[in-house]
Amino acid sequence: MSFTAPIQLPGLTLDPRWYRRSVFYEVMVRSFVDSNGDGSGDLQGLLSKLDYLQWLGVDALWLPPIYQSPLRDGGYDVADFKSILPEFGTLDEFKDLVTKAHERNMR
Repeated sequence: MSFTAPIQLPGLTLDPRWYRRSVFYEVMVRSFVDSNGDGSGDLQGLLSKLDYLQWLGVDALWLPPIYQSPLRDGGYDVADFKSILPEFGTLDEFKDLVTKAHERNMR
């Protein structure tokens, strides 16, 4: 078993109690922002609102399940932890969202 040291990102603390001072925003991706007009929110829609969320003072995003799932229990029955539900976007779009959130000092 090997462990990797956490990556230090500018603006993000390694304090293990960082969450105590954070403002979390739970984002139900499916109903947040629909970027492509298909009737369902998606990662690109969330990405388009990061500046607004930062302006609100949000510094931590909480995403309920976005992974590939048969959706029998709201997505908590994850079928593949390495795939995003296609209606939300792709794994590359998720990685881009995380990168852009980190650029705004968001977790």
